[in-house]
Amino acid sequence: MSLAKFEIFNTVVELGSLTEASVKLGLTQSAVSHALASLESEWGFSILSRGRTGIHLTSNGELVLQYIREILKWNEQMMQQIASINGLEVGTVRIGTFSSVSIQWLPEILGYFNECHPSIEIKLLEGTYEDIEHWISSGAVDFGFLSLPTLKSFEVIPLKKDRMLIIVPDKHPLARQNEVSFEQIKDEMFIMPKKSCDNDIRRILKENNVTPNIKFELEDDQAIISMVQHGMGISIFPEMVLYRVPNSVHIISLEGDHYRSIGIAATSFKNISQAARKFVKYIQSYLNEPIRDNRNYEQ
Repeated sequence: MSLAKFEIFNTVVELGSLTEASVKLGLTQSAVSHALASLESEWGFSILSRGRTGIHLTSNGELVLQYIREILKWNEQMMQQIASINGLEVGTVRIGTFSSVSIQWLPEILGYFNECHPSIEIKLLEGTYEDIEHWISSGAVDFGFLSLPTLKSFEVIPLKKDRMLIIVPDKHPLARQNEVSFEQIKDEMFIMPKKSCDNDIRRILKENNVTPNIKFELEDDQAIISMVQHGMGISIFPEMVLYRVPNSVHIISLEGDHYRSIGIAATSFKNISQAARKFVKYIQSYLNEPIRDNRNYEQ
């Protein structure tokens, strides 16, 4: 049994493909298959099922995966500590994120972080809030961006309040208003996002006694914006999502103070690696002060 086999198993699970895992790890597909077969032989049970729809964890594989991820996490932290003792800086940080954070925040944060810490590798997993909660719980990521509140078992660091706004097509009767009331949208055809900000929108509508007349439910933000542009309905989005809205779509404030609260969550911030702690500090600095140079982060 070896850490290398554990890393192979974990990578195959993350990517859901032997081929993709072999490319990422720089191994032949037969070497990956041999490592998995070796683990199954040592443990006496199968850990992955292989079918037409791809690679899936068996129930026994799911049980051992959480321990493997813990072993890999603590090995990573040990190697970072050894490197630190020797005056070096290495490590890998795995982060769960959703699209608007990936687009609006992470490119600049990663750019500055990589300048100061080129030997620390950052890996991003992008998905829905539910995906990210699962990745945090299972140990697939060190921490993740989420809309708060989240699972009570997580530790959280609040980061930013992101205003919720309404979007309507150019010729809509509400388009010339500076603010729209919830009473005005009760009977409007509504296009509901199916991922990420969906929970926030439903919460706000429920709090204001609005049962939306949902015409479509779509996963892609830009598809919803296009539907609105072509008069198929109205929608509500967080401000961070509305970064490339065509001129024919109007963004209007909602009455009251409505927002999603974005934060980062982990099972325990005390137990994350030194490299992950450094990246958390970069996130906080980025959101709390303007970027001038990397000295902002080296405090």
